[in-house]
Amino acid sequence: MTNTYRIAVIPGDGTGPEVINEGRKVLQEAAGRYGFKLEMTDFDFGGDRYLRTGEVLPEGAVDELRRFDAIYLGAIGHPDVKPGILEKGILLRLRFELDQYINLRPVRLYPGVETPLKDKSPEDIDYVVIRENSGGIYTGTGGVSMKSTAHEVAVQSMVYNRFQVERCLRYAFEYARKFGKKARGKGEVNTLALVGKTNVLTYVFDLWERVFHEIGEQEYSDVKREYYHVDATCMWMVKSPQWFDVLVTTNMFGDIITDLGAETQGGMGIAAGGNINPQGVSMFEPIGGSAPKYTGKNIINPLAAICAGAMMLETLGEVEAAKGIEDAVKKVTGTRLKSLSAGKMGYTTSEVGDLVAGYI
Repeated sequence: MTNTYRIAVIPGDGTGPEVINEGRKVLQEAAGRYGFKLEMTDFDFGGDRYLRTGEVLPEGAVDELRRFDAIYLGAIGHPDVKPGILEKGILLRLRFELDQYINLRPVRLYPGVETPLKDKSPEDIDYVVIRENSGGIYTGTGGVSMKSTAHEVAVQSMVYNRFQVERCLRYAFEYARKFGKKARGKGEVNTLALVGKTNVLTYVFDLWERVFHEIGEQEYSDVKREYYHVDATCMWMVKSPQWFDVLVTTNMFGDIITDLGAETQGGMGIAAGGNINPQGVSMFEPIGGSAPKYTGKNIINPLAAICAGAMMLETLGEVEAAKGIEDAVKKVTGTRLKSLSAGKMGYTTSEVGDLVAGYI
C-alpha cells in the first residue's frame, strides 16, 4: 500500500514562495521515484495576510495544522510589518503550541561549496546539532521592576525541568544511534556530545549532565558520550569540526552555535532546519530569511528549502527518498553552480530546482 502524507505548506513572505515552489517540485519528483504520495495544502499565513486582515494566525489555525503530517515553511518576515509580530505570532507560537521541542540542524558542507575554514572539506564538516526548543531562557521567565529609573532591574531565567531535559536527550541518543557517523559509514562509533557550561551554570547543567549519563548508561550504551563547554565548542567548530558527530544542547546555546555552523557550511543559502515533535506535527524550513529585495526576480538560491524538504521526508520515515534528494543537491553544488549567492549561481531559481529534480 502506498503511503500518503498530508503536508501543510506555508510559503510565507518575500522569496519564501519562490523557494518553496522549487522544494515542492523536488519533493514531488522524489515521491514519484520512491513510491509514496504527498498531498500539499497551502496556507497564506504571513505578512501580506496580516496587513490585509490584521490577523497573524486566524482562530483555529493551530488546530487545523495538527491534522497534517508535517508543515513545510518558506520564510517569515515582511518589510512593512514591525519585527517580532510575525516571528512571535507564527514561528514561536507554532513551535510552542505544537510542542516542537527539538530543533534539528545538520551542519554539512556540500561538494563545491566554499567554506571560510581553511583546508576543510565535506569530510570535515559533517555533523548535526540538536537544540532543545521548548524551554530555557527563551520562554520569558522573569520580569522588570522600576523600569526607566536608575534602579531598574531586569531578570530573565534559564528554567528547565527534568521532563524537558530527558525527552530532548532521549531524542538525541536515538538520532545518534540511527544517523550518527557509524550509521553513515563514516566512523567507528556513534557519538553524542552534550554542549553546556557546567563550570558556571552549575544548577541547570548539573541536571542536564546527570540525566545525560543516566540515560546513556541505562539505555544507550552503544552510543559514546562526550561533554564540551560551549565556548570550546565554538572554537572547535572553526578549528576542528571533524571531531563532531551529534551535538545536543540547550535552547540559547543551540541558537548561537547553529548560526556559526551555518556559516562554516557555506552560509544561510544551504542551511535547513526542522522543528520536531516526534509524537506530533513537525515543521521544516530554510534557515535564511525572506530576502524581500530579491522577491520575484527568480535569482534566489532554493537549496536550503530543498534540503528542508529532504529533512521532512527523513523525519516522516522516507529515509531513502531524503538521501536521494541530498545526493542530488551534492551533484548540483559539486558540478553545476558557480556560487550559492543570489544572482551569481549561473542559473535561475527555477533552473536550480529543475537540476536537483533531474538528478533524483
